[in-house]
Amino acid sequence: PDALLHIFDRFVQEPQAIDRAQGGLGLGLTIVRSLVERHGGTVAASSDGRGRGSEFTVWLPKAQVPLAASGSGDREAAGPSAGVVAVRRILVVDDNEDGATLLSEVLSVNGHQTRTAHDGPSALLIASDFLPEVAFLDIGLPVMDGYELAARLREIPGLSSIRLIAVTGYGQESDRAKTREAGFERHLVKPVDMDSVERIVASRD
Repeated sequence: PDALLHIFDRFVQEPQAIDRAQGGLGLGLTIVRSLVERHGGTVAASSDGRGRGSEFTVWLPKAQVPLAASGSGDREAAGPSAGVVAVRRILVVDDNEDGATLLSEVLSVNGHQTRTAHDGPSALLIASDFLPEVAFLDIGLPVMDGYELAARLREIPGLSSIRLIAVTGYGQESDRAKTREAGFERHLVKPVDMDSVERIVASRD
């Protein structure tokens, strides 16, 4: 019962059984709440007690206008304020598989095409075929660090102007200066704020 008060908060996790000791990051339900609230709804959790399962209920407002009725003319009339974001091809590279998957899924939910990699060589192989417009790169990668990967990505034909976003656990000014010098457009400190990620991706629409 106590968990119900904060189960949708970031990084909240209750004690887990041994077989789930390597569970997620405690962000899944936070993302659920964020997505539901962006659609004007609410979400709640309930349970009848240990071993009796959990129930999650989502309430969403009924659409006032059927989607099929809103043609291209309606979208044009809405203008920029409608919040339409251009679809981007985005590469996420992080040796923390949970972190990479989470960021990729959030971006996918917002309509973007995403690919993930967990080291530099894999990222280069994916990028040469996928040709991402934006790349979120962990700096502390195995095999080659994020700085080397950034340089190698820009050597791929068609990627000389790729937008590079650094993702790291270090946020001192000296760390930020180093990523700027390496050509990164932005410097995000883990755990990254998903709203900031969305603003960065949409910043050139």
